[in-house]
Amino acid sequence: MASQTWKSEPIGLQELELNSSGPNSLLRWWLTTAGWQANVASSSYVCGTLLQGFIEVVNPGYSPKLWHATLLTYAAVVVAILCTALVGGQLPRVENGLLVVYVLGFFGVLVSIVSLAPHGSAKDVFATFLNEGGWSTQTLSVFVGLPGNAFAFLGADSVYHMSEEIRDAPLTVPRTMVWGLVINGVVGLSMDIAVLFSAGDIDKALNSDYVYPFIEVVMQALDSRAGTAIVVAVIIVVDVALVIGVQQVGRKSTIPLLAIFITITITMILNLISISSTVAFNDVVSLTVSTLYASYLVACVLLLWRRLEGSIHVPDSHSHDAFDVKGNTPGSSGQLHWGPWRVKEPLGTLLNLFACVYLTIVFIFSFFPPSTPVSPGTMNYSVLVSGFVAIASGFYYALVARKTYVGPLIEVHAD
Repeated sequence: MASQTWKSEPIGLQELELNSSGPNSLLRWWLTTAGWQANVASSSYVCGTLLQGFIEVVNPGYSPKLWHATLLTYAAVVVAILCTALVGGQLPRVENGLLVVYVLGFFGVLVSIVSLAPHGSAKDVFATFLNEGGWSTQTLSVFVGLPGNAFAFLGADSVYHMSEEIRDAPLTVPRTMVWGLVINGVVGLSMDIAVLFSAGDIDKALNSDYVYPFIEVVMQALDSRAGTAIVVAVIIVVDVALVIGVQQVGRKSTIPLLAIFITITITMILNLISISSTVAFNDVVSLTVSTLYASYLVACVLLLWRRLEGSIHVPDSHSHDAFDVKGNTPGSSGQLHWGPWRVKEPLGTLLNLFACVYLTIVFIFSFFPPSTPVSPGTMNYSVLVSGFVAIASGFYYALVARKTYVGPLIEVHAD
């Protein structure tokens, strides 16, 4: 993915590498838009339910209701709106401060759990598998649970959308993507292993009354209601920060007010689903994974095709002036050229192929229900919404967009 950054100002993973302004480009726009709207809704819901879990910890007599989670989600959204609207151009400094909270919170939680909790055996952690969904095989159960992990890795391409504001973007953006995934992957795996070794009674955690089983794990590890509340509070701060975001869009205003209003409206409407069923809202999470990973899959498949046919050429020099940006713009008939950052062959093609296989698996299993037997109440309806987005984009292109849609706007500066 990172190697798909061209010399021209990159505006998104799903745009530049395909050299197209046709229906596949429009399909990716629709899928990406639907995915990010669902992602804001699901991330906000996580914030709201974490707040509900915090209340459960500090007030043992609290009886959580589904509509409580919805209102708490709205509260998290309002906080995100206020931070975006009031902080504005100072948001980068605020996010730097939140990064400090993230780092200190990570080590604080990790050290506390590892130091205070009784430890299980390596066999319990690495050789014990659960099939709580009632699937026919353990392998199938693992694949059905895969989209949950994939959800945590969404958004690596978001840095592309800041490319116009980054110096030396063709090098800085891909390096940021790769190092971001590596660092967060190592951090996440470290925390997972620590929590599993310190989990204590797994059955008690899974059957706990807390909104999230990890709260019971932390409670068993720390044996302190106050300590558990602090851990949950740190996680809430970090998660609310993930919902906050802004880009400079003009001279008069540094915030896209209309886009924020539309996104928040959609988020609040989608979160109404959680009033009736948490299982139904899980479909929104599945929609996030299926649509965004579908947009990644289209990009990676076509990049693999370009690699195999040998239509992407390596410039003679790695200086910026050596890259022919005209051939890399959508609608151009020129030859594609690699940017200054790429994975060399044959490793590049092998990684590209692996990415296509992985994305296909995640995409397929993002439509599976969480457990069996399946009823109308537990069915995963994200396949219906994803299919509607794909079909609607096709009809829209055939009836309207083929006459007006020219693909993403790319600004190329000539020195």
